Amino acid sequence: MDTDDLSTVLADTTAVMFDFDGPICDVFGGRPAAQVAKELAELAVRSSPALSRKLWSTDDPLEVLRLTHEADTGIGLQVEHALTAAEIEAVGVAGAPTPGAVASLEAVRATGRKIAVVSNNSAECVRVFLDQHGLAGHVLEVVGRPEKQPELMKPNPHSLVTAAERLGVDITLCALIGDSLTDIQAAHAVGSAAIGRFQVQ
Repeated sequence: MDTDDLSTVLADTTAVMFDFDGPICDVFGGRPAAQVAKELAELAVRSSPALSRKLWSTDDPLEVLRLTHEADTGIGLQVEHALTAAEIEAVGVAGAPTPGAVASLEAVRATGRKIAVVSNNSAECVRVFLDQHGLAGHVLEVVGRPEKQPELMKPNPHSLVTAAERLGVDITLCALIGDSLTDIQAAHAVGSAAIGRFQVQ
């Protein structure tokens, strides 16, 4: 999406929220998600071998987190801390921002609209990446996954609602730029516009 198209789509908004993994950063571009998921599964299974059947069936680190929390909150918290550490390590080797990300952030900021990042990744890794690439000045708020509550990750709109409250804006006058069905579902659940990397919703 070029900057003119973006400005047109955002005409009725006061704030823009960006998903992180995809629109801004390929989080596991330098450290494969499947490997991280395997490491997290191994950590969980050491404490609870009964989890092995469920955990070996996914290569998504966030799904490993969900499944372990559902089974045992204590183990889930261990996995959560390990995932946050893995994400911070991963963004350090993820490379440059996603093509078009910097231009989009600059275009939105140039219109005077407020910007937040809302992510199922940890807020810590988002901030590390933004700082590393000189992008923190564009973003007023970062809302990552809530600690001990993976059920509030998107498609639950919790992060969008929290960001809107912190920005002091009406959630229905916000737009979310994302690249997944869960992003669109979260935005539509609270009356926000959803802008896909490939189409406008």
